[in-house]
Amino acid sequence: MTTMTIQDASRQSRLSEPTLRYYEEVGLIGPIPRDERSGHRRYREQDLDTLQALACLRAMGVGIEDMRTYQANREIGRPAAGEQRDLLTRHAQRIEREIATLHVHLRYLEAKSALWDARSCDDAHAEAAAAERVQAMLTELEAVFA
Repeated sequence: MTTMTIQDASRQSRLSEPTLRYYEEVGLIGPIPRDERSGHRRYREQDLDTLQALACLRAMGVGIEDMRTYQANREIGRPAAGEQRDLLTRHAQRIEREIATLHVHLRYLEAKSALWDARSCDDAHAEAAAAERVQAMLTELEAVFA
């Protein structure tokens, strides 16, 4: 059986070595077998598969507890499919809300930039229009932060 060092597993999973150690410590992976002579961790292909799934979840902002649930459901398989779907759907909805918030932020920055552009061009008409857009955006921003 081919095994990898922690450096190799880190490089392939794109998770740092401290993260790999932490994930083992909190039970998300492993226990990882150790080399009998050196005591160094030796990751297997199935460990890398798990690490890559966890790396994707982490990149999407999924927390440790939901990662733990996701891993448990992977082990259970088909009987846990509904719970797995619900977990992923909940995070997809969270990301949709974050995207909507970022769109509001983007529109505000564009409006504010247009205001300053109009000022730099000494265009009073464009400045007034941009100031109205900025004012309208402030209401949207308040809703986002509420």
